[in-house]
Amino acid sequence: MKPTTLHNLTWIPLMIVSFIAIVLGCAWLISDTPWLLDKEANEVLLQLTFDKLFAAEINAHLPDYLTLVYRLFGWWVITIGMLLGSFVQVTKMGTTLSRNTIHGVLIVMIIGFYSIEYTFIPSSPFVLLTHGITLMTGLSIWAGNKLKRFDS
Repeated sequence: MKPTTLHNLTWIPLMIVSFIAIVLGCAWLISDTPWLLDKEANEVLLQLTFDKLFAAEINAHLPDYLTLVYRLFGWWVITIGMLLGSFVQVTKMGTTLSRNTIHGVLIVMIIGFYSIEYTFIPSSPFVLLTHGITLMTGLSIWAGNKLKRFDS
């Protein structure tokens, strides 16, 4: 495979992951009820429906609190996406150091995602998203390893 193709396969998948993170973060920011984006998995974890949870008088302001937490989470995910995209854009993954650095960070992130998802929310549709992120990262790692023979 040509070095140009390998190089593109190294950075483009990570830009896709960056874009997905930004879009997801925006979804949590603009949703009126962001906790319902993963309703089924959240209700399984809580062992209670949100209707029952919010019906209790003591939980009257729980939707406000959840909105705040999810908005913060949305900004965090957007920021991670922007940082990833910025790193990839600036370095273009052109050196072994840049590739190893971001790939190492992404591997730790993916392990964390899977451990949380399979421990607490295995029925979440976000598990499929994590599979996609893993696939994109794996493609980038594979191409980066093949690209090493062309590095000077």
